[in-house]
Amino acid sequence: MEHDPFIESKYRTVHVAARRARQLQAGAIPLVQPRSRKACKVAQDELRAGKVDYVIPEDPAPKELDLPTGYTPILHG
Repeated sequence: MEHDPFIESKYRTVHVAARRARQLQAGAIPLVQPRSRKACKVAQDELRAGKVDYVIPEDPAPKELDLPTGYTPILHG
């Protein structure tokens, strides 16, 4: 399933671009002809060109608490 981070959400766009920029700073080869030397700009250009794919992880299973039978936790609000 292909995702378009510029349509899906602003947060996801920023998150994916930041992760890709870190890869570029670590020496990854740009997937588009860079118009800038800045990794964040190159990452944004790659996203706009549809060259960067990402996976949305499934929500982790809720953590089970090993509480004794009949125990009622006190919630502080």
